[in-house]
Parts: sequence; C-alpha cells; structure tokens
Amino acid sequence: MSTGMSERDPLGHPVYRNMPTTIFEKMSGRARETGAINLGQGFPDAQGPEEILRAAADALLTRSNQYPPMAGLAELREAVAAHYARHQGLDLSPQEVIVTSGATEAIAASLLALVRPGDEVLVLAPLYDAYLPLIERAGGAARVLRLTPPEWRIGRQALAAAVTPKTRFLLMNNPVNPTGIALREEELALLAEFCVENDLIAICDEVWEHIAYDGIAHKPLIGFPGMRDRTVKIGSAGKIFSVTGWKVGWMCAAPPLATLLARAHQFITFTTPPHLQWAVAEGLAKPESWFDAMRAAYQASRDRLVAGLRGAGYVVNSSTATWFVTVDLPASGIDMDDVAFCERIIDEAGVAAIPISAFYPAEPVTHLVRLCFSKADEILDEAVARLAAFRTSLT
Repeated sequence: MSTGMSERDPLGHPVYRNMPTTIFEKMSGRARETGAINLGQGFPDAQGPEEILRAAADALLTRSNQYPPMAGLAELREAVAAHYARHQGLDLSPQEVIVTSGATEAIAASLLALVRPGDEVLVLAPLYDAYLPLIERAGGAARVLRLTPPEWRIGRQALAAAVTPKTRFLLMNNPVNPTGIALREEELALLAEFCVENDLIAICDEVWEHIAYDGIAHKPLIGFPGMRDRTVKIGSAGKIFSVTGWKVGWMCAAPPLATLLARAHQFITFTTPPHLQWAVAEGLAKPESWFDAMRAAYQASRDRLVAGLRGAGYVVNSSTATWFVTVDLPASGIDMDDVAFCERIIDEAGVAAIPISAFYPAEPVTHLVRLCFSKADEILDEAVARLAAFRTSLT
C-alpha cells in the first residue's frame, strides 16, 4: 500500500525513524523469551500494597469511571500538596499540581510546554533514555554534562563549561537512576545557584524521592533558595507504591509554569484513570511509619543482593537510593564490556541486567552493569547463585 511518501521524503519524524527499541524493553523481551530472571527493567515482582490495590478496585466499582478533571481529581491534587508539606516542608497549593499519566508523560509535557526551537537543555549523563528524544522532538538541543564513577560528582567548573547563552533549562534526575545515588546537599545547592545565576528553569525528575536508604532524606530542588518559581517537580505513584504499571504521576510548579504545563498535558493524555487517582490519594496520606517500612524492606533487599554478589566475588558500588546497584566488571576480574557481559549472562546464566553504557548518548562508561533488587528474596538468591556460577566459569 502506498504511503504517499516519495523516496526523498522518508516516512516518520527523524527523531524516531531510526531509533532502536529501548534497552529496557529489549532486555525484558529477552528475559521473557529465555526464561531468565529479570534484574534488568526496574519493577517489583510483587503486586503492590494490598490496601492501595483494594482502594483502586473499590473506586473502580463504586465511583465514577468517566473523565475526571483534566488537571487531576481535586482529592489527589490536595493529597500531593499535603504530602509534600508533611514530608518535604514545601508550601505547594493544590492548584500547583497537575496529575499526569506517569512521570514520563510529565517530563514530555514539561518539555513540550516550555522548550522553544533552539533552546538548550542541560542534562546530566548517565540519564534516563527518554530525555534526549523528548528534548529533540520539542525542538530543543541537549547539552550533556558527563558524570563519571564511582563518585558521580557535579562540579562548579563543569557546570560553567556546559552552559551557553542558549541554555534555558536543566533537566535532572534525583535520586539518580542508574547510578543509585542521591545527590548531596552541596551539589543541590550548587545546581540551585547555577539555575538562578543563569536564569534557568529546572525540570526535576524526582520519581525516586521516597526510595532512599541509610537515613538519607530527600531534598527537593524546588525548596532551595531562588527555585520556588523556576522549578517543575515531577513525582510518581508507580515508584512510591511499587505499582509501576499504574502510570500515575504529577508535576508541581508555580502558577505561571503550571498553566503552561496543563496546556501541554491536555493534548497528550488529557487525564488519568480516576480510580487510580483516588487510590493514590489515599496512599499519600499514609503515616510516616508506612514509608519507613517500605524503605526498610527495599534496603534489606539491597543488602541481600549486595552481600550475595560480593560473596560471589563481584565488586558492587555503593547504592543509597533507587532499586538498583551497579557491578564493576574489571574490578570483579571480568574482562569484557558491559554490553558483552549482559548478552552473555542472559544466555549462559539466565539473568537479565542492563549495561550502564545505554544511559550515555556519547562517550559511555562501559565497565558497569545495573541490577535491580526490588525482587523477592528467593529470586535474588537464585540470581546470585547463577551469577556466581557464571563468574566461576570464566576462570
């Protein structure tokens, strides 16, 4: 069937035309095909908190299933504002909260609403792979500041060298996937100072804000001096409540920004399933002890996987946040790059992982592999046993 496109006018937008399938879908697909344990894509293997699932099920059966308000149900917008006041000391109003169909939609809406053709967006690599195509599709250009392991430090000189007169935005993730770190308070203060000095708007992907360990408290960039009116704060119920398939997120910003964000959101997904919104509103009102217990459970899973891998001879970098740890291949005595290692273990060990090089647009770090620990103890133990046998097979 003819598409009506000439040979000189190939089908599709250039941003997406030659784009490969995302590394997460690729490795999860391989895991499904081979029956491998999937420690690649970041999702728990449990259903999620039963009381929150039941709240969603009850709302589905007993409350409205028609279009909720475009900006989100009043109950959820109020719950997000109250939650951040209680947990992070922020003074958001419900009108400054726009509910989205997941955090990736919030990132897309933010970029489409704010980026003008030719604007530069500063990003920190390694980065979430959706950032670059969304920036380019919005007409912007990415300025990539490359961070290096094992400290992943953000420095003043590197920031100064990255900015140009066309730089208008900072798009950042904290806590950071895939590195498993939470940015230090001095780095956040530096970023805030940098944004104010250069008149930048910060788009803050903070989906891991509740998933930090070892007593580390999340510090939102919007709470730093000068940032209240120049920050878009993005959150995710999928990460907070371990229900990644729900795709309920939100973006928070001062009214002039929030108005623009809502205008973009209304023509992307328009709205989000109302029964899930009601359930998330109930979840956000849970006491501090609930969130403490959730973090403690994931910290125990982190410690279990790390101890098992180290016992098998792998060198594992420290992780203070997210659901991920990274293995240092050369330090572990493994003479192959991250892609080769991930390809071999899925076939030879029956374990799927993610190469860190996939998170860099250029000049990648190629000696680290990311593993997800948001799994049941028996799954982690079996994955460790398989990886231990694989490492032994190399000697």
